[in-house]
Amino acid sequence: MAGILTNLRNTVIAGSILALVLLLLYVVVWGGTLDMVFWRFLFRWLHVLSGVMWIGLLWYFNFVQIPMMPGIPDEQKPAVGKHIAPKALFWFRWAAMSTIITGLIVAWLNGYFFNALSLGLVGTFVPNYTLIGIGMWLGTIMWFNVWFVIWPNQQKALNIDNKYPDIAADDKAKSARTAMLFSRTNTLLSVPMLFAMVGAQNL
Repeated sequence: MAGILTNLRNTVIAGSILALVLLLLYVVVWGGTLDMVFWRFLFRWLHVLSGVMWIGLLWYFNFVQIPMMPGIPDEQKPAVGKHIAPKALFWFRWAAMSTIITGLIVAWLNGYFFNALSLGLVGTFVPNYTLIGIGMWLGTIMWFNVWFVIWPNQQKALNIDNKYPDIAADDKAKSARTAMLFSRTNTLLSVPMLFAMVGAQNL
């Protein structure tokens, strides 16, 4: 067991195998079929997995890393900026991409893609479509912030991949502040976004 749990790759593989066992139980034992219901479930599950990674890292940055940085001794800060943050940002931005793609697929497979994006104002009005649409638009704004504001500014602030070796200290600080403010914006938006997403399924 230690061989599985001490290696992240092995841990993820083991978790995936357990999920595959559940799938086999669903098909072989419980008589489930790989019909449209299954595909709706599969993409919703992938959407939730991606969203947990994305929002989990967003909250890690805002509840742990950003507040702790001022108290970390200067000689230790490069360990965060050069090693931890770039890796976290990699998973952060690709989880955001995966979340939005799988979310749009879920909306399409469930037949509310256009109604939700129009906030229920096109076609038959369904309150849940308006609610899920609000969640989708908030998620889209958050995704845009990640890819087109937070990530480019973090690249400058942290000189990721040595892309900005000669950036001035003032520009570096300005980029770090911009990234932080938009990260906080996403933290703010994540609360009503999750309310809308969960509410559309349960209210």
